[in-house]
Amino acid sequence: MASSNSNQQEVEGNKPAKRKPVFTKVDQLKPGTSGHTLVAKVLSSDTVVHKPRPSSAHNLRPTLIAECLIGDDTATIIFTARNEQVDLMKAGNTVILRNAKIDMFKGSMRLAVDKWGRVEVTEPADFVVKEDNNLSLVEYELVNVVEE
Repeated sequence: MASSNSNQQEVEGNKPAKRKPVFTKVDQLKPGTSGHTLVAKVLSSDTVVHKPRPSSAHNLRPTLIAECLIGDDTATIIFTARNEQVDLMKAGNTVILRNAKIDMFKGSMRLAVDKWGRVEVTEPADFVVKEDNNLSLVEYELVNVVEE
C-alpha cells in the first residue's frame, strides 16, 4: 500500500494551479455570456415563487425563487436566486458570485448561478452601489442576423 501513497503525493504536487478568478464589473455583463465572477451588494430580495414540496412527491424539493437587485460601483442587475441561494441573498449582504451567467427574461438581462457556479457571502464591500444604472431595465430585441 505504501507505494500508492507516494504516487498520490506526486500527482497532487503536479496539479495545475487553480486559475485566479477574473472579477467582472456589473456594467460589463452582456446578453448570452457566462462564466462571470463578481462581487456585488444585495440591495433587495423579493420572493417570486414559493412552492412547498408536494406531499405526494418525496424526491421533489420545494421550489423557491427570489429576484434580487444586486450591484457594484458600476451598475445594478436583477439576480435570480434559487432555493438555497435565496437565504444568502439578503439585503445588505455582499456576495461573490462564481461562474454566473446571463439569462434573458422577457427581453432583459438577469444574472443567475446554476449548479456549476457558487454564491458565497463575503466581507462587506466598501463601494457604493451605482443604483441609477440598472442593466435589467435595458430591453434587448432579438435580432436575427441574416448572412448574405
